[in-house]
Amino acid sequence: MFTKLYAATWGDVGKAKEKGFFDFDLFSWMAWTWQTASFFIFIALCITVMLIWEKKVPGGSPRKGILGLDTTRGDRLFISLLGSAFIHLGWLALVGSLLWVGTILCIGYAIIVFRYV
Repeated sequence: MFTKLYAATWGDVGKAKEKGFFDFDLFSWMAWTWQTASFFIFIALCITVMLIWEKKVPGGSPRKGILGLDTTRGDRLFISLLGSAFIHLGWLALVGSLLWVGTILCIGYAIIVFRYV
């Protein structure tokens, strides 16, 4: 599938490119890598799991946690995802490319958020 690599030159700027099977104009605004796609797939899976969880075990009624806020399951998911983004950014800024350690920290953070917030 990826047997030939065509390098672009300045003479190719503005010329129409032959469309391949995986070329979608809908998603051309973003540089899609497997990491980017897996991130969005993970977010979609989280929302799907939350939907199934709510259908199977209703009662995501608000509870007051250590922050003093009334939070539901969806709120705790949002807080854990937002905090995980900041943990990853801070990890990249301070440590560098060993991101799997930051991911393990984020999983622990999400468990703490769902348990105590």
